[in-house]
Amino acid sequence: MNIKPIKTKKDHQNALKRVEKIWDAKPNSKAGDELDILATLIEHYEENNYPILPPDPIEAIKFRMDQIGLEQKDLAKIIGANRTSEILKRKRNLTLKMIRLLHLNFGIPTDSLIG
Repeated sequence: MNIKPIKTKKDHQNALKRVEKIWDAKPNSKAGDELDILATLIEHYEENNYPILPPDPIEAIKFRMDQIGLEQKDLAKIIGANRTSEILKRKRNLTLKMIRLLHLNFGIPTDSLIG
């Protein structure tokens, strides 16, 4: 086992190839320990080099509505009929009250709604 920090794209690719080879390693074995260490190193490298940005608040709302089969009229019941269209067309910002209601009623993470 020759493990070193992942600093470059080439190091990253090599680590991914190695993980693929030892993927089925038994826990608490030499290969299993190597797999655990490599997974941690890969995760650290990817978090630093390929950060996942929070979703756009409106896209998060649309995605959740699609997931649970809601329509614009269902959203209107939660945040108000006169505001729904403006929110979805990005002509009006979400208020703190709307964010709370969307989180409580649709289970959308507040981080996604704050933007």
